[in-house]
Formats: sequence, structure tokens, C-alpha cells
Amino acid sequence: MREIRVTENEAGQRLDKLLGKYLNLAGRGFIYKMLRKKNITLNGKKCDGSEKLAVGDQVKLFLSDETVEKFSQVRVGKVKRTSLDILYEDSHILLINKPAGMLSQKAKAEDESLVEYVTAYLLDKGELTEEGLKTFRPSVCNRLDRNTSGLVAAGKSLAGLRIMAEAFKDRSLHKYYYCVVKGSVKGRQTVRGFLLKDQETNQVTVCQNETEGSAPIVTVYEPVSESGGYTLLEVELVTGRTHQIRAHLASVGHPLVGDVKYGDPEINQEAKRRFGIRRQMLHSHKIVFSRLPEPLGYLAGRSFRAPLPEEFGRICPGWTGREL
Repeated sequence: MREIRVTENEAGQRLDKLLGKYLNLAGRGFIYKMLRKKNITLNGKKCDGSEKLAVGDQVKLFLSDETVEKFSQVRVGKVKRTSLDILYEDSHILLINKPAGMLSQKAKAEDESLVEYVTAYLLDKGELTEEGLKTFRPSVCNRLDRNTSGLVAAGKSLAGLRIMAEAFKDRSLHKYYYCVVKGSVKGRQTVRGFLLKDQETNQVTVCQNETEGSAPIVTVYEPVSESGGYTLLEVELVTGRTHQIRAHLASVGHPLVGDVKYGDPEINQEAKRRFGIRRQMLHSHKIVFSRLPEPLGYLAGRSFRAPLPEEFGRICPGWTGREL
């Protein structure tokens, strides 16, 4: 017999969802059969899986150890290193300065992503156990492209994960990026358009008129500094669509330096030759929280920044690490 005592990280979800995580290799049919036969109970009573769990609830699995071990297996992804550039941490969330070249989440089973680094970090600290991973796994709340650096939020608790993911979705926070473009850009601009994504190629197209399947986009950008024919822009992402900044700026004649998908090959070659730039010059540098529900209400009104990476300083040494 196994017993699961519901904590804050399991509360608020349906029982069948929790069981699907714990018995992650069992089919749904097996789980519902065990519920019908009272081989799984909730607070000593028969249940059907639709019950919403509360802190302190007691789930008992009247199954052999062999059966539990067969259907409940935790796979912890290995990472080459576990050091993270953590900008902020509390009991619910982490704010991490993701380096360029790292995936936010796995695309393939063999990938190593920020999620694996966060899991390893919390296991090393003793804030997670492999047993606890059977019912809750930390994850990221927003994603950056592999070659984009900067702020990524991760949930350490179920409440943190849910609230932060919703905040990124409903725009109750503001996201700001730095990027480098070739040429001179004057004055603050607000540009609008419609973005259409090709699911097969994972590439987007920006157009001025709405078409079937397109979504409206709004991007605000402002020059911060200029040096040697390059301009550093601060971009406010009003809407958050796939590749929005890269595609939108390219569509108005300001492609990002180093962007192989939407950029200018000649500019990219020049940046590679002169500065050794081998990735797109895009960095998520600031998040500002406007409102958040409890238990994360204490973050309302706060802002967090990630300093510019070293690559930006190759184009203009005065940019790197500065609060611009």
C-alpha cells in the first residue's frame, strides 16, 4: 500500500490528474478500474477521480509494491552542469537569466533544456525529491528561442507555475527586450500588423492586412544607443507571438543582427567577421509585474532585470552590463 498526502503542490487539481502523474506509465483505463474497485481511495472513501484535491487530503493506493514500481517511474534528465544565473528566487518562483544556446523546454527526448537545469538545481538544494517528482514537476512559465538570452520564469510550486503562466498569457506583466539592428533608428515607434505562422517550417510572416489564420501583433521600440553603424533598441512586446520581434522588425526594415531566419545575410556576415557574432542579438532584459493574485501578490509593482550579455559589448563595449 502507498499513501500520498496532498500538499500545496498537488492541491487544486482533480484526483485523476494527480494519479496520472503518479502512475505515469499506467493507462487511464487501469486508473479508473482501480478507482471503481476501491483499490484507490480518497480520505478513506470510494472516489471516481473527479474530486478536487485539498491540502491534507489522503490518497491511498491498495496496490502491491511491484505494481506501483511498474507504473510509477521518475526520469530525471541529466545535465552537464547545474549552475544557473538566478536573478530572483522565493518559495514559488525562480527568475533565471537564460544563456543563448540553451532550450527553454525539450523539443526531443534527448534534449537538455532549462527545465532539466531547474530540476537538478532544486534536487541539489533538497527542495525537491525524486519521490516528489511523481506528483509535481517544476517547469518554465515562458519560453525564449534557443538563441535568445534573458529572463525566464520558472515555477517551483504549483501555485507559482499556474499564476506566472497565466500572467504571461493575460499580459498582467510587461516584457522588455534589447536587440541590435544595423543602421540608425530615430525616435520611438509603435508598429502594428498581423502575423501568420507556418506550422511545418516554424516560420512566420508579417502582413499589414488580416488574413485567415493570422493574429494581430503590436510592437513598440525605441533607440537606446548607437555605435559604429549599429543601434541598440529597447523593445516592448505588447503582444507575445512566435518570433514576433524578429519578424516584425525585419518587416519594417530593421532586421536583427545575427538572425539567420529573418535577418540580412550580408549584415550577419559582417557582424560575424567584425565581432564574432554567431547568434541573433536579442535579449529579454526586463519584466515588470503590474498585478498578481495571491499567493504571489507580493510581486505586484516589482521589476527585474537581466544584464546585457558579453556579445553585445563586442559591438560597443559600453553596452554590456549597463543599466541603460
